[in-house]
Parts: sequence; C-alpha cells; structure tokens
Amino acid sequence: MLKLRIGTTAATSGGGDGEWELRPGGMVVQRRTDHISNVPRVIRVRVKYGSVHHEISIDSQSTFGELKKMLSGETGVHHQDMKILYKDKERDSRMFLDLSGVKDRSKLILKEDQISQEKRFLEMRKIAAKEKSTKAISDISFQVDRLAGQLSAFDTVIGKGGKVEEKNVENLMEMLMNQLVKLDAISVDGGILLKKTMQEERLRKYVEALDVLKINNSMQTQAKHQAQPQYEEQDLVTIEEEASRKRTASLSGLPVIITTRWETFDSNLTAAARADSVKPVHPETKWELFD
Repeated sequence: MLKLRIGTTAATSGGGDGEWELRPGGMVVQRRTDHISNVPRVIRVRVKYGSVHHEISIDSQSTFGELKKMLSGETGVHHQDMKILYKDKERDSRMFLDLSGVKDRSKLILKEDQISQEKRFLEMRKIAAKEKSTKAISDISFQVDRLAGQLSAFDTVIGKGGKVEEKNVENLMEMLMNQLVKLDAISVDGGILLKKTMQEERLRKYVEALDVLKINNSMQTQAKHQAQPQYEEQDLVTIEEEASRKRTASLSGLPVIITTRWETFDSNLTAAARADSVKPVHPETKWELFD
C-alpha cells in the first residue's frame, strides 16, 4: 500500500504530462523525452502533395515556415503559397513542429493557397512598378542636370551682353518641356511621390528662368539691329565724300580746300558796274545823205 501511494503522489506531482515508467527498485518516474530534455533531434516527416509523398528530415524544434522552405525545393511551389495541414488543421508558419505535436514519421498534407498566391503576385507587381518609377525619375533627373548646364551657359552669355541664337533657346525650352511631360506621366505613391514633386518644381523653375533669358536675348537682338543701319549710313557718306575729294584733286592738280562759308554776289550790282564803266560814243563826223 505504501508503494502504491507513493506512485500516485509522483504521478500527481508530474501534472499528468507525458508517459510514466517503472524504474528498477520500484520507483515510478516520468519517461524521459527529447522535448523535456530540450535536446533537439532530427525527425522524418511524410508530406503528401497531390499524389506524391515527400519524406523530409528536419529538426524537431523547427517551425512550419522552415518546413515550407524545404518543401519549396522539392515541389517547386513558393513557400508563401503553401498551406500545411496537420491532423486536418492548418498550421501557421510561425508555429513550432514539436509544440504542435509533430513527431517522427508524422504525416502532413501540403496544399497551394490561391489567395496567398494572388497576394504575392500583386505585391510583386507593386514592387516592380515602384522600381520602374524610381528608375524613370532617376533618368529624368540625369537629363535635367545636363539641360541645367546649357541653361547656365546661356545665362552667362546673355548676362555679359552677348547674343544666343534663338533656335538654340527654343530647342532647350522644348527639351525641358518634354522632360516635364515624361515626369507627369509617371504614377507614383509613398516616398517616390516626394522625389517626383521635387523634380517637377525644379523643371518649372528652369522653364521660368529660360523665359526671362529669352526675353533679354530678344531685346539685345532688337537693339543691335536698330544701331546697325546708322553705322552703315555713316560709313557710306564718308566713302562718298572721300571719293568726291579724290576726283576734284585729280582734275585740278592742286590741293582742294573745302570751306563751309560761301560768298554771295548780286547779279544786278554786277551789271550796273559794267554799265558805268562803258561810256557811250557820240559820233563827231557828219554824214551827208545822197539821194
């Protein structure tokens, strides 16, 4: 009776967990297992996928997620698209095999999760679209840097009073507007949206600066065209005067002095002076007339 009472007490103190064994000497103790001793061991589980059975050797303290990754190489199914059933119950990827009761030679069922597969495809598309948008914005940023160098060169030339061909200014404006259109066609969200906004503000700033340079360049061109005819007319007059002087000098053989003051003579006074100097002649001889 004493031995029976002791065995019952030992079983009660163990909490009813695990199996009991009778040790030599009549002592009843809880059977030692790998789980209780915290010593991991390799177990072999049989996984059924469709009509095919796969036998996998895995650590008993591994998770179902690790088991899925091992099965992915055997079945070709992505581990995120798997659903593992043990004892007709789906097991979460974060659960441990030993804590779920999986032992050596346990049987599991593998199925494809269509919902998880669709979610993964959508996520992959989002990631691909994000990478594509990021690359497109980076390419536009590189092109804008190159165009900004041309804008700076035009600003330097026009600022010093020089002139830039209007065709070059128009081409630069067209290229800036094309980059702005490309940037506007990119659909982004999240952190990439900030990068896109910064590039848009940068492009608009360059377009406005180029508009100002275009106006200044046009004003300098007009001023140059207005001043050019005066210089040409002055040069022509100078050439004509010089040619006239040379012709006069060649005809007279004497140096020609050109004065700006001219003497004027009255024609009536000259005629009167000539009349005074000429006296009338009175004939002294008498002439006879014959019939």
